[in-house]
Amino acid sequence: MTPPDRSASGASDTTHIVLTFDNNRLASALFGQFDQNLALIEQKLGVDARARGNQVAIRGDATATDHARRTLDFLYERLQSGSEIAASDVEGAIRMAIASDDQLIFPTMERKGKMALAQISTRKKTLVARTPTQDAYIRAMERSELVFGIGPAGTGKTYLAVAHAAQLLERGAIDRIILSRPAVEAGERLGFLPGDMKEKVDPYLRPLYDALYDMMPGDKVERAITAGVIEIAPLAFMRGRTLTNAVVILDEAQNTTSMQMKMFLTRLGENARMIVTGDPSQIDLPRGVKSGLVEALRILKGVEGVITCRFRDVDVVRHPLVARIVRAYDADSTMIDESGKPDPR
Repeated sequence: MTPPDRSASGASDTTHIVLTFDNNRLASALFGQFDQNLALIEQKLGVDARARGNQVAIRGDATATDHARRTLDFLYERLQSGSEIAASDVEGAIRMAIASDDQLIFPTMERKGKMALAQISTRKKTLVARTPTQDAYIRAMERSELVFGIGPAGTGKTYLAVAHAAQLLERGAIDRIILSRPAVEAGERLGFLPGDMKEKVDPYLRPLYDALYDMMPGDKVERAITAGVIEIAPLAFMRGRTLTNAVVILDEAQNTTSMQMKMFLTRLGENARMIVTGDPSQIDLPRGVKSGLVEALRILKGVEGVITCRFRDVDVVRHPLVARIVRAYDADSTMIDESGKPDPR
């Protein structure tokens, strides 16, 4: 890609740049069908972006224009590497370009002013961070033995955890993946469900399976489960075990009791990594039962080797409406007093 051609404009606070991309086919994919990717950039950043051949002229506020340039640079590099891009990738790149201005919090500007975002790669798929918190989360999983991913649904905390585990398994860095999730009932009374233990807990672990099948070929997942390389372990069955050479993922951890959480965390063995995900606002435990996740976050705060990544509504990467739903529920919860009755205000 050739450097941008910058020209002066009538307004001192307006910048006009022209970006030229060497590969016409990739430039077309970058701009999107009917320039839909450029339209999304215009909508999100408030700039004017007009394509002509393999060039795009961008005009707008200097900061916004630079964000647009970073976004397009990054997406073009992804296309050059053989990846495809969708609207969600464009939105993610825009978020990261905006966040990259704050270098104290988010060190994305690592290569000559271009974004270098954390990513997870397997033979089947490559995931690139779409929000600053996702970037921090991926980097935390790479360097820490115990990571908490806390926040609302749709932020990618569970999906990225499973993807990270699949990546390490493919690389041979670990021997197995262990997936665990408490049943909705805190006591995990699964006996009434039909089938063997795997069939009993499958409904609770479906999101973890879905992520596995996204990152690994289906036949390999099935063989790994049969061979015990990927293990489905109800939380109650962890007691007494020492887990080594593995990535252990505990999902929906807000529904663990204090005793269950302590038991789980103390299973950590040699060359093992634990990733604990949950949403403290979605606790399904019986009234009066303390959440083991909430307690663990308090007790382990500041403990060396433990990293907590807190996702917020702005990190939701599913549908834009999901973020608005999360914000609405969060706002409503502030109007409820401890008795559970609406605040008269």
